[in-house]
Amino acid sequence: MDKVENSNEWDIVIKANTSLFDLKFNDLWQYRDLLLLFVKRDFVSFYKQTVLGPLWFFLQPLFTTIIFSFVFGNLAGISTDGLPKYLFYLTGITSWNYFSDCLTKTSTVFKDNASIFGKVYFPRLIMPLSIVVSNLIRFGVQLLLMVLMMLYFYWFPVLGTSFHVTNGLFLFPFLVVLMALLGLGLGLIITAMTTKYRDLTFLVTFGVQLLMYATTVIYPLSYAKAKGYGFIVELNPMTGIIECFRYAFLGKGEFTFGSLSYSVIVTLVVLVLGIVIFNKTEKNFVDTI
Repeated sequence: MDKVENSNEWDIVIKANTSLFDLKFNDLWQYRDLLLLFVKRDFVSFYKQTVLGPLWFFLQPLFTTIIFSFVFGNLAGISTDGLPKYLFYLTGITSWNYFSDCLTKTSTVFKDNASIFGKVYFPRLIMPLSIVVSNLIRFGVQLLLMVLMMLYFYWFPVLGTSFHVTNGLFLFPFLVVLMALLGLGLGLIITAMTTKYRDLTFLVTFGVQLLMYATTVIYPLSYAKAKGYGFIVELNPMTGIIECFRYAFLGKGEFTFGSLSYSVIVTLVVLVLGIVIFNKTEKNFVDTI
């Protein structure tokens, strides 16, 4: 349902969509206060009854980085392109966590909020957008952890490793937007499909974890190419984003504008497809959820 203004009779008139592409983006701006309310709700409710609260923002990537460094860096001996192991894995984990959080939480937005959708009108796209924005808080905290670790290795360098910040840092806001939109688009497609096929909820849970191993989170792209799997890894649009992210902060990574352009194209296609499918499904999902 959409809201339109009619100054002759009513302040607000609600009527059905006339087209899949009748997205009414103006409504999103008019309901921006509701978006901020949902962002606050997501943040408070998630950590309301936890002992450590927001400290989990730090602990989760820190422990994951330590385990990855031990398993993949020490035991498996996978190259990190001459970068300190902890920095190499933390950059990949920080960027991947934001994308995966946007994807997994958006993928259940219909199921998790069916009671709200069935009672009151508001632009349905507000809900997945609030998830993307609220995840920025967690991403910001993990980014701070990454910067602190960069400062540590700058002051106490490890023999045989080196890193430096590059002018690719100017692309950082663009990379964050790309990760958010790619996760949002995939999440919208999946949440629309889960209204009829609940099995997808279980598939996403471990599917995202498996997808991480097809991305350059735990190994550099150069390592995948040396093993003959570079082409397959590059098909993943997150590979170009993470390589650019790592190049911007650490000065290492096979960043090219061609790979980043591929990620942009895939992201835009997925986002448009996701919004259209979401727009179609929201008309009758209450009857099938």
